[in-house]
Amino acid sequence: MADKKLKVTLVKSPIGAVPKHRRTAEAMGLSKMHKTVELPDNAATRGQIQQIGYMLKVEEA
Repeated sequence: MADKKLKVTLVKSPIGAVPKHRRTAEAMGLSKMHKTVELPDNAATRGQIQQIGYMLKVEEA
């Protein structure tokens, strides 16, 4: 498990989303539609993905 990463892409606009979910997307570095970021595969990231998974596309990096 040598520093596993996840590629996370914002595929649904957070405009109509719950404000907490919008802030979670911002905290993950997802500011625009179709922006992709690489995040570490840990419990904190998995929790964020679980919360706003309906807005994201997740791949192993």
